[in-house]
Amino acid sequence: MSELQNFRLMARYNQWMNDTLTEAAGTLPETVLLQDQGAFFGSIMGTLNHLLIGDIIWLQRFSTHPSGFHSLHPLETMKKPATLNTMLYDDLEAFAVERQGLDIIIQEWCEELTDADLEHNLRYSNMAGVQSCKRFGFLVQHLFNHQTHHRGQITTLLSQHDVDVGITDLLTLIPEAH
Repeated sequence: MSELQNFRLMARYNQWMNDTLTEAAGTLPETVLLQDQGAFFGSIMGTLNHLLIGDIIWLQRFSTHPSGFHSLHPLETMKKPATLNTMLYDDLEAFAVERQGLDIIIQEWCEELTDADLEHNLRYSNMAGVQSCKRFGFLVQHLFNHQTHHRGQITTLLSQHDVDVGITDLLTLIPEAH
């Protein structure tokens, strides 16, 4: 599997898992979703929001790539979140609409990516204004790794409330070899 094929698989996995976790979170009362549970981003909603914020920030950075990805144009006018723990949505239903829209953008963007795009070095600034320049393919890998990391935290928070999210393995989406 090429790096590009892997990112396309990860985009599908990302959408599947975000839909799964949002549906599982919907089985809990809003008060539980907003309750501080001692997680790094406090609550289930806080962690869901952090994932959304991280994706927005990284995709906005990615939109500066010289390829000018058409699929990322909607992010250029989106307001950049002020902090990594901003609560963009405290309502799960409104969050789900935004999450689904962003996941579609991520899938479309991964279809737009080329091998040459991944070799480019992207210059960007972090939230503190510190500049970096890194290989684009590694930054894309970071995007997907960050999502997986925090979805694991959400799965744990949900399981502490006896919510079984079901199968979460990437293996489920890996095609059989012929």
